[in-house]
Amino acid sequence: MSTTKPYRRAIRHVTTGFAAVLVFLALIVPDQITRLPPGNSPWTALLRIPVEALIAAAILLLLPKKGRRGIVIGLGVVLGLLTVIKMIDVGFYAVLARRFDPVLDWTLFDDGFNFLVDSIGQAATVAAAIGLVLGGVLLVAGMTWAVLRLDTVMRGHRIGAWRGIGTAGVAWAVLAVLGVQLIGGLPVASHAAADLAGHTVMALPQNLADRKKFAAEVQVDNYRDRDPDQMLTALRDKDVIIGFIESYGRDAIENPAYNGAVLASLQANGDKLKAAGYASRSGFLASPTAGGGSWLAHSTFLSGLWIDNEQRYRSLVSSDRLTLTRAFAQSGHRAVGVEPGIVFAWPEGGFYGYDHIYDSHTLGYNGPSFSWSSMPDQFVMSAFQKLEYGKADRGRLLAEITLTSSHTPWSPVPSMLDWNAVGDGSVYGPVVASAESTASVWKHDEKIRTEYARSVAYSIDSLLGHLTEYGNDDTVLVFLGDHQPASVVVGTEATKDVPITIIAKDPKTLDRIASWGWTDGLKPDPAAPIWRMDSFRDKFLAAFGPEGDPH
Repeated sequence: MSTTKPYRRAIRHVTTGFAAVLVFLALIVPDQITRLPPGNSPWTALLRIPVEALIAAAILLLLPKKGRRGIVIGLGVVLGLLTVIKMIDVGFYAVLARRFDPVLDWTLFDDGFNFLVDSIGQAATVAAAIGLVLGGVLLVAGMTWAVLRLDTVMRGHRIGAWRGIGTAGVAWAVLAVLGVQLIGGLPVASHAAADLAGHTVMALPQNLADRKKFAAEVQVDNYRDRDPDQMLTALRDKDVIIGFIESYGRDAIENPAYNGAVLASLQANGDKLKAAGYASRSGFLASPTAGGGSWLAHSTFLSGLWIDNEQRYRSLVSSDRLTLTRAFAQSGHRAVGVEPGIVFAWPEGGFYGYDHIYDSHTLGYNGPSFSWSSMPDQFVMSAFQKLEYGKADRGRLLAEITLTSSHTPWSPVPSMLDWNAVGDGSVYGPVVASAESTASVWKHDEKIRTEYARSVAYSIDSLLGHLTEYGNDDTVLVFLGDHQPASVVVGTEATKDVPITIIAKDPKTLDRIASWGWTDGLKPDPAAPIWRMDSFRDKFLAAFGPEGDPH
């Protein structure tokens, strides 16, 4: 008998300690991995006092015995669910540089699943998804057990528990008043779990308020009732191409750790364009998204409204808002969308006012898939040339083209071919077969960054190479990035800025944007203006409408 008591006592101490550590970590670990201390001092993050633990412990000690267990279980479930949300937040900060929205962001999990399929294969992705779901369930169950265990211990040592709560409470109050931080941005007097709970609870009313606010914003439009004959008058005799380059962010041209390939591409293409008689000017736009959510950036740019969440996007495409593409269509251009990333039905396409949309099924590609990107960008531009731009009997054209070779996971990256060799894309078979696997690339952070830069350079080469090869005196190209890449490339402190450039041969075209303060050339100066992306539509319509006529 005496030999078993110490063993049982040790088991009780170990389980109690494990329960305390589990609850403590759930309350104080930050939702951004980068906020953990660098170097050799990771344990510094544990030097925090969570006020939620003190409040919850005091409430539990005051509860009567009757009905107490149900409240304790409920508290454990809530803490477990908040911990699951915190883990999701960690992933969202790592990819999208923002928190998870528990009301609007569920649709993004499908994109995440597809990304993993591209990166590690379908079997591994399904196994990972099952593991994550089971892990979430076990986390909630484990947190509930931990709270029950700690409640039992407190009830058995009420005096000691009250003393501990009092001492820790005084310490928390003093540290909070003094604002003590052992890690930048992480106060020792912690209230992280309460903040997370508040954000989660307030998500629904905040989204409802934003829906009402956005409904009013949609109605404010200086160009809604403008006579089509009075819009884009300076571009009536021009072919205009709007090219979005996936993940072409400011860091692609300014971060010396990996910008070499992109700068080399801009320099080489700039020299060729200059020799062909083109000039260009560049600036920056602040995107509403980062790491992903390209459709938010596209809709912001084309509609002139700030679209930074799924609710706003759905409301927008259900409205009659005038888009840049629709404005061109109304002014006499044939408006086409070239969208190789569209693999399913896209009813939202009707909102943009295209006369025709080419998706992954109608571009005529007969080659292998390049990971997420269904086809290489040079093939997209070659198909655009054959299907639209190269037709002799066509009228004036507005083409909005989305290039996807620089979409994550940035592997494999094709090489530029002679334009006559692109054909139906079957030429790319050996390229994919001999390429380094995506899984291999993603084992090394440095390789991820260099492959990202190579993919952006390839997209630029494809778009500007087409202009050099096939452009004419009346071609105007507007190209920009949709957002910065994931934080695995740029970190979590990067801006949301993306470069934008306008290229034309006719000097009168660029004269109309002389007042914008943009930089000559394909690379914007670091001091170039930064506009919110939603401001571009009105500035563009004004510059190339009667308002922009020389006086």
